[in-house]
Amino acid sequence: MQIDADGTTLDGEEAGEGSPVVLLHGLTATRRYVVMGSKALERAGHRVVLYDARAHGQSEGGDEYSYERLAADLLAVLDDRGIDRATLAGASMGAHTITRFALQHPDRVNALVIMTPAYAPDRDPGLERWDRLANGLRTGGVDGFVEAYGTPKVPEKWHETILRVLHQRLSAHAHPDALADALSAVPRSRPFEAWEDLAQIEAPTVIVASRDEVDPEHPFAVGERYAEAIPDARLLTEDEGASPLAWQGAQVSKIIAEAVP
Repeated sequence: MQIDADGTTLDGEEAGEGSPVVLLHGLTATRRYVVMGSKALERAGHRVVLYDARAHGQSEGGDEYSYERLAADLLAVLDDRGIDRATLAGASMGAHTITRFALQHPDRVNALVIMTPAYAPDRDPGLERWDRLANGLRTGGVDGFVEAYGTPKVPEKWHETILRVLHQRLSAHAHPDALADALSAVPRSRPFEAWEDLAQIEAPTVIVASRDEVDPEHPFAVGERYAEAIPDARLLTEDEGASPLAWQGAQVSKIIAEAVP
């Protein structure tokens, strides 16, 4: 499945029949990293559409990587697939994209599953680090990115898993220079301006937040703040000491299915 988004070709796929669900991944990931390969949504009677964001996976790069642009890409996907309204589930960058989209196009959203958000209007986006990662990727490829990433700031038992996933994720991109551009540009964009903006969201919403021990880059407090700001939003997380809920594809699929009104 290839979709034209104002001249940039996005690569994706769809499967299943029924109520449509669209999955959006995070920065440096691909479409495989939302439900981690789980087919539970299709088996539960949903039409599932997933695609690689511009500069990610097999999708082409472009000359803009703002959340305005990423939300416009999502609109292009819905229009191309003939989907009037969908349940949208996104992780990290994907979470911010669907938040922006819901504010701009409330009539196209059935429900939202906002997973591991990291953006907050009052939080330092760490631009120096993102620029270092972008430069590492541009000059040293996957190994350069991983070197710039450094030792994960999590308990040692998780180091091997995180470094292995980083190698897997960063090796899956057809256009690494474009991805490096996105690494610098996306964190400089703002999906919304103030917490009060989120009060405009009308769709049923679930927030999936990770505990900080294993996923400090997506602070639990940020997920809590989204849940407080969006009317009637529900907040879900993993049991203490467990693998992050957002990493559990079958459980994520169940949460998405249950979010569909």
